[in-house]
Amino acid sequence: MIHTSKLSVLINPDYFLQSTALADKLKLPLIENPDRAAVPPYVLVYTDRGLALQQTGVKADGPVFVDYLGGPSAYRRSKGGGELIVKAVSGNKDTKPSVLDVTAGLGRDCFVLASWGYAVTALERSPVVFSLLEDGLERANLLGDDELRSVVQRLQIVHVDAIEYLQEKAILNPPGVIVIDPMFPPSKKTALVKKEMRAFHSVVGPDQDGSELLGASLDAAEYRVVVKRPKKADFLAGLKPNFSLEGKAIRFDVYAKKSFRQK
Repeated sequence: MIHTSKLSVLINPDYFLQSTALADKLKLPLIENPDRAAVPPYVLVYTDRGLALQQTGVKADGPVFVDYLGGPSAYRRSKGGGELIVKAVSGNKDTKPSVLDVTAGLGRDCFVLASWGYAVTALERSPVVFSLLEDGLERANLLGDDELRSVVQRLQIVHVDAIEYLQEKAILNPPGVIVIDPMFPPSKKTALVKKEMRAFHSVVGPDQDGSELLGASLDAAEYRVVVKRPKKADFLAGLKPNFSLEGKAIRFDVYAKKSFRQK
């Protein structure tokens, strides 16, 4: 559900057709040269860098958008080495499992997995976040190099409620590994994460079904479920994992169902 009182589409004359099409698709107000008093807290706006979710006001944060052509995603693709998410998903030389990311968000972790050769299906239920993700992937396909295009071609995105998908589709065709990254309060130490989480909490709202999502994922996954958490956070749903991999600020809790050696 979109909080329409908190979000509008701001017309950029250079992207007029895209702006009007997006407003119609998301059933959002379309504004142009607005009176500051009437501006909602956030707007969606097309820029030269892609579709952005932009906070308004005097002390507004910078734009939030999906960028696989540069920034952190490009760095992780070209320079990344010891990615914890890859170690958590794992597999072996004979088995590189299919991955279902049930909380795609801005698509960073699923992009890393696709960069490492995994076939990834990423689910996102928010139409706003899905629009950002879709725009980022389209730009990567159109403007990226051959290597980048090969990465995004391994990444399929689906606009759907994850629990419904798990109960109706994933049970019939079990993914090898399911990845969950529940929305959690932003870290005060990371300005970028803080900006994005503030925007998501305002426009999308908080996660309220993490426990149900974990249960449905454990029912559907073939090999394991991987849950991303703040390093000092409690286990999701209070359920202790088989093991955890810890970084400086986050950890990945791994719930194993069977060995990759088992068929």
